[in-house]
Amino acid sequence: MIQINGKTKTCGLIGCPVEHTLSPLIHNTLSEHMGQNMVYVPFHVERENVEAAVKGAHALSIGGLNVTVPHKSAVIPYLKEIDSLAEKIGAVNTLVPVESGYKGYNTDMTGLQRAMESEGIVISGKETILLGAGGASRAVAFMLAAKGAKKVYMLNRSPDKAQMVADEVNKAMGCEKVTAMPIDGYKKLAGKKYLCIQGTSVGLYPDCGKAVIEDEAFYNLVEVAVDLIYKPAKTKFMSLCEAAGAKAYNGLKMLLYQGIIAYELWNDVQISDELAGNIYEMMKEETKIEE
Repeated sequence: MIQINGKTKTCGLIGCPVEHTLSPLIHNTLSEHMGQNMVYVPFHVERENVEAAVKGAHALSIGGLNVTVPHKSAVIPYLKEIDSLAEKIGAVNTLVPVESGYKGYNTDMTGLQRAMESEGIVISGKETILLGAGGASRAVAFMLAAKGAKKVYMLNRSPDKAQMVADEVNKAMGCEKVTAMPIDGYKKLAGKKYLCIQGTSVGLYPDCGKAVIEDEAFYNLVEVAVDLIYKPAKTKFMSLCEAAGAKAYNGLKMLLYQGIIAYELWNDVQISDELAGNIYEMMKEETKIEE
């Protein structure tokens, strides 16, 4: 158990809401196992207080912060530095102390990449279907382009919104990898198998009985799938993928690894696969309790 004293390093999470976060479980367990004198706590911060929170955290020598909705873009003007990928994405979720302030990173996307790698999922050279064009899917599109995906087909109910995101990603990354399509655009993609990432909120607890695409024919295109949702543990999207013979994973490992990468940045350490696996099992149990 961590002993709080005058040398204890404090890290935390700012967002609104933060009451149901699993981040303290990740970080405090890591500190206990690594023998580090660090404690992690959530801070509820309203929109109008983001600037005061970032500057106040620095004034209080907070050793690192995670940022969750709705502040991932709002914190950027108050940072001293920003990582290049996070700058392109336009969102940060991890703040690391630098001289006179914080540097922002997006470990959500590196976390997703690491989670996929842990399952043996290859991004480089793959043709990918990305469902949705909101903030999460936009970030995923940047990550896929940066990590060498051959093509990203962004399917969205509003094709105009998908086109805006595709144009933005292609321009920022200096490539033409992202193609915007309407939600039924998959009908033009027949004949191949794709990596598929589900980036919408459709199917999120407690509205678990829906999938953004219900047509079973779509799922015949899927070789392997990742749903960014982790509650419920198996979404309808995942069930439809599995019924069509595809492997499907939820977003819990993304949550795990975004936290691990943040912890590594704050403490200049490397977390072993064994410890990551132990914490993953704890997170699975915790999400079952919450449901």
